[in-house]
Amino acid sequence: MLPNKPRGVPRVNDRRVLNGIFWVLRSGAPWRDLPAAFGPYTTCYNRFVRWRRAGVWSRIIDALAAAHDAAVQMIDTSIVRVHQHGACITRNQRQSMGRSRGGLTSKIHAVVDSNGLPVRLALSPGEAHDVRLAGKLLSRLKSGSMLLADRGYDADWIRELAMKKGAWANIPPKSNRSDPICFSPYLYRARNQVERFFNRIKQCRRVATRYDRLARNYLAFVQLASIRLWLAARYESTP
Repeated sequence: MLPNKPRGVPRVNDRRVLNGIFWVLRSGAPWRDLPAAFGPYTTCYNRFVRWRRAGVWSRIIDALAAAHDAAVQMIDTSIVRVHQHGACITRNQRQSMGRSRGGLTSKIHAVVDSNGLPVRLALSPGEAHDVRLAGKLLSRLKSGSMLLADRGYDADWIRELAMKKGAWANIPPKSNRSDPICFSPYLYRARNQVERFFNRIKQCRRVATRYDRLARNYLAFVQLASIRLWLAARYESTP
């Protein structure tokens, strides 16, 4: 799915460039510190940005997620601290950065399947409420599936959205909810898969701490970490 340029000057091997991009993703190091074995850092950075602008990373994650297990879907968020080198000062809000109790932060929103593999991803400022992007992320909810989420998603409009999609929202009620709802604590136990997803992508230091000023670049790194999870799962399931 990577762009191919058959004519003109032969370009640097894609595998070497991808290995360099993944090295930056895993180590969290600046692009300038890229080892010489991966070639010039400018080549890796420029190709990473060029492919992001062309929508390559988004198309790859969408193609992989098309085979997700739609029986159960889970939605949650995770806070990420913004490094001082990634701060945009006057443009923080436009780049999905916001002030919260932990300082300057961003929030990763994710929908995963029953195996903890990502289906949809989004980014928002750290002080944004968890349900801010729920409508967008759950727009492709499959009929007959079960939606798992924590109390932060206990909203009538989310339950109505799931009902319209033909799904069942198994969400624990808030303490101030007066009307009783149907909730299964036993089925709710499976929600730990979304927590495991965040733990796995945060093993990549470029995701665990946000060093990128542009939200599009940081989201691309989150997508790359998710792509690696999908490819590892595909490899393990291959006989």
